[in-house]
Amino acid sequence: MRVFGAFAVGVMVALAAGCGGERPSEPPATGAAAAPRGAKDEVTQERAKLSPEDRALVDAQEWCVVSTDERLGAMGPPLKLDIKGQPVFVCCKGCKRKAEADPDKTLKTVADLKAKKAAGSPQ
Repeated sequence: MRVFGAFAVGVMVALAAGCGGERPSEPPATGAAAAPRGAKDEVTQERAKLSPEDRALVDAQEWCVVSTDERLGAMGPPLKLDIKGQPVFVCCKGCKRKAEADPDKTLKTVADLKAKKAAGSPQ
C-alpha cells in the first residue's frame, strides 16, 4: 500500500507541473463559449506583450506547436523560436526543447496549425 501511495503522489506532482513544468497550465479552450471567463482577456494581454509583427504570427498559428491543445498566450507570453530560419511559437520552455528536437515535424505542425486557423477550424 505504501508503494501505491508514493506512486499516486508522484503522478499528482507530475500532473500539477503542467506543460514542461515551467509555467502553470490551464484547460485547453475549444472555442469562445468553452473558455473560462477572462481566459480570452488573459491570452490577449499576454500576446500584447509581443511586437506587432510577432503578435500577427502568433495569431496566425494560434496553438502551441508541441502542446497543440494549448493556446499561445494562455501560459504567459509565447516563446519565439527560429526553426530552420522560420519563426515558430511555443507555450513554454518544455515545449521549446521538444520543438527544437525535431525541426521538420515542428515546421509541418506549424503549417497545419496555420491552415486550420485560416480555414476557420477551432483547432
